[in-house]
Amino acid sequence: MTNQPTIANYLISQLHNAGIDHIFGVPGDYILNFYDLLVNSPITHIGTTREDTAAFAADGYARTKGLGAVAITYGVGALSVVNAVAGAYAESSSVIIISGAPGIDEQKDDPLIHHRFGPFNFQREIFERITCRTAVLDDPYTALRQIDRAIAAAKYYRKPVYIELPRDMSDVPGFVTPKETEKVKQSNPAALDEAVNEVLGLINKAEQPVILAGVEAHRLGLQNEVADFVIKSNIPVAATLTGKSVVGERHPGYLGIYEGAMGEGDTRKYVEESDLLLMFGIILNDVDTGIYTANFDPNCIVRASHNEVIVQHHRFPDVTLGDFILALSEKIERKSNSWPSFAKYIPITDFPKLNQKMTISRLIDRINAGLTPEMTVVADVGDCLFSSLELRVHERTEFIASAFYTSMGFSVPAALGAQVACPKRRTLVLIGDGAFQMTGTEIATHADLKLNTIVIVFNNKGYSTERFLLEGPFNDIPNWNYDKLGEVMGPIEGFSINTEEEFETAWLEAIEIKHRPSILNVHLRSDDPSPAMRRLTDSLSKKV
Repeated sequence: MTNQPTIANYLISQLHNAGIDHIFGVPGDYILNFYDLLVNSPITHIGTTREDTAAFAADGYARTKGLGAVAITYGVGALSVVNAVAGAYAESSSVIIISGAPGIDEQKDDPLIHHRFGPFNFQREIFERITCRTAVLDDPYTALRQIDRAIAAAKYYRKPVYIELPRDMSDVPGFVTPKETEKVKQSNPAALDEAVNEVLGLINKAEQPVILAGVEAHRLGLQNEVADFVIKSNIPVAATLTGKSVVGERHPGYLGIYEGAMGEGDTRKYVEESDLLLMFGIILNDVDTGIYTANFDPNCIVRASHNEVIVQHHRFPDVTLGDFILALSEKIERKSNSWPSFAKYIPITDFPKLNQKMTISRLIDRINAGLTPEMTVVADVGDCLFSSLELRVHERTEFIASAFYTSMGFSVPAALGAQVACPKRRTLVLIGDGAFQMTGTEIATHADLKLNTIVIVFNNKGYSTERFLLEGPFNDIPNWNYDKLGEVMGPIEGFSINTEEEFETAWLEAIEIKHRPSILNVHLRSDDPSPAMRRLTDSLSKKV
């Protein structure tokens, strides 16, 4: 038995084998044994200011690298990450939650032990609702296999998993069992062939086909396959907000973000007038449909998702999205149509204007012009998310947001995870002042790691999205001097910005900073919505 790996060491080795090089979290007594083993392991622990920000960071890491992990203590730690894990579940991000727990012997005889909030199985039952698999490593005969199955489930389903490690089981040797064959979803060949042939017939008849790409293409790692199909088919492509940057947004065939009434008019018109809409990896929700203002003809839709293809009224189960796109690419003949002219990106040329106060529209235009291929944009919830519809990122998978679950405070910690996962990319955070006050303390960890993150605070003194729904004093928040936070959390470079000239100076200086984060505190009017917000409110007002 002495040759058997201990349960905790096996967990660490399997996480590393799966591609996890960093684990985020906050120490607590029930997880300390696991943390101590991390010190001499190939996995680096990154401490965060709070447990929920650790989970957001693990989510950003997972969206960038495929898998992420957070390690926290029992009760107060685990329950603090519930919101972030629910967001990862809603948006199909593969986060592995490792929770320490009281030891097996400690749980006997119903003891009054700290961090307890009911029967010891309550915590696992909570996470059963927001993960695709849970595992309690309380039996050395099954622990190692449970670890393997949990990690495999996170990779297969692209959802979070929960692993609970009682602290007296960390050093217990586990029993190695024969490896199970990793589950790989395979398409039914006959269904795949029939679906592809039917869709090819529709494409050949269509005069204005359009591809609409969604979030599943991100999570399944199919960005290259979608981009290759766009080129080979010569069919233009739009993306949903949750699927933003699934293709490079400066491609001549890119139409922009389709989001019903919130999207740009030309994009909306072209997509809705299409006589064949190829939906790749779309999960329809109220955000991607512009609060249900989308207008699709169901008779002109092909909807290919994770494990099925629906062609008008025909359903083909057991056809995977990846197999379907690849098979279409192999058989399709390039169409001769040219790209729509409005899809071309035209950068701003008159910035800065002298003595001009900053507005959201001009801010986004200037950010657009300043984006570089190595930047990843991480947008928070609110009008900074809606305004990011106008951005055109360079490469694929350069945009991250909690665009469906819409949890405020996502961006600063998620940017931490994204930049740790891919240090060659620089994160640009777009965040409202309200969201920053929730989790912005995590900028201190960016500073401690010497990350060159740029954080742009849309400072309009409150919750702007709610203001447009229902104005009231409850939307007002304290006014922080965000540009002064380096005095407490530094080293952080801070800039207070009121005019376009001040933004230009601050932006150019921040770009040159290599080893510390920057905060650009941009003062905006509270009644200055983004173009997307204006479009949505104008559309909804006509129905009221």
